Amino acid sequence: MDIETYKLQVDEESSPGWDAIDTALEVVYGNQEPEHFASAIKYMIGGPDPIDGTSIYDSHNQTHHKHFISYGMSDLYFAPEKAENEFNGWGFEFTFRLKCVEGEDRPMWAIGLMNNLARYVFQSGNWFEEFHYIPTNGPIKFDSPTDIVGLIFIQDPELGTINTPHGKLVFLQMVGITTKELEKIKQNPTGIEAFIDDMRISNPLFITDLDRKDI
Repeated sequence: MDIETYKLQVDEESSPGWDAIDTALEVVYGNQEPEHFASAIKYMIGGPDPIDGTSIYDSHNQTHHKHFISYGMSDLYFAPEKAENEFNGWGFEFTFRLKCVEGEDRPMWAIGLMNNLARYVFQSGNWFEEFHYIPTNGPIKFDSPTDIVGLIFIQDPELGTINTPHGKLVFLQMVGITTKELEKIKQNPTGIEAFIDDMRISNPLFITDLDRKDI
């Protein structure tokens, strides 16, 4: 879409990037109303969290889990100067699937984890892509006995990639990995695709289970 067409078709008060994410989620979740957590002060006006909001959907696909989706790594609001971009913002939004545990409190730590990763991207200028990995320098859930101490990134199996008024957007899923798995990937980064293929056999939606041991 060229800039002039964008100005004619997109309302100045709208949030076309946000709406594009919502539309993709409606395809998967229909009229389910997610829990949504917004940042108190938007990053663009000096807030500490780069992610403006996170939606959490309840999914029973494969196994009962929470599905987190970020809003903030892409250009969400009216921006005609972005209309001809190839990629929307950083080119992705984070997603994360966490296995539900009976009696567990709302997992707000996962939103904090997303914001820490977003902060790294905004401050360093380095972004994440599919098949990247990163250690979390300890359990992904702080003060937890879990052996999940790193993340790999894949394209979300259900959300994939979409086209938005501001360019292409990948839903980039964070997937937890164990100490042993992280060390193997560090020793042989080119083997990460084979590792993902192995995980897909038993975990096709790549749901993070904090109690999981090595594959």
